Amino acid sequence: MIFITARFRVLPEHADRWPEISRGFTEATRAEPGCLWFDWSRSLDDANEYVLVEAFEDGDAGAAHVGSEHFKAAQQELPRYLAETPRIVNATVPGTDWSELGEMAVERS
Repeated sequence: MIFITARFRVLPEHADRWPEISRGFTEATRAEPGCLWFDWSRSLDDANEYVLVEAFEDGDAGAAHVGSEHFKAAQQELPRYLAETPRIVNATVPGTDWSELGEMAVERS
């Protein structure tokens, strides 16, 4: 799978509205056939930063995402709300789902 984590620093005046601002892009991406997940979280250390964790089945699905109309629209619309260019880590990893963190296994009786 293609596993991507990106950090988005949003302008302070738009930070509280970022989930609403990015909603159309988020919903359209989640509806893509090759999208495994596309999840936003807000930083605990910086209220103006959102972290996006996304995954696609393979390189073809990732390419389809970047070539989609909603991605192109987001490229035009979203930067006006950002304080800086988002930072990204993009890697190909085995599997298509999350693995368990064995070092913190939870055993319930």
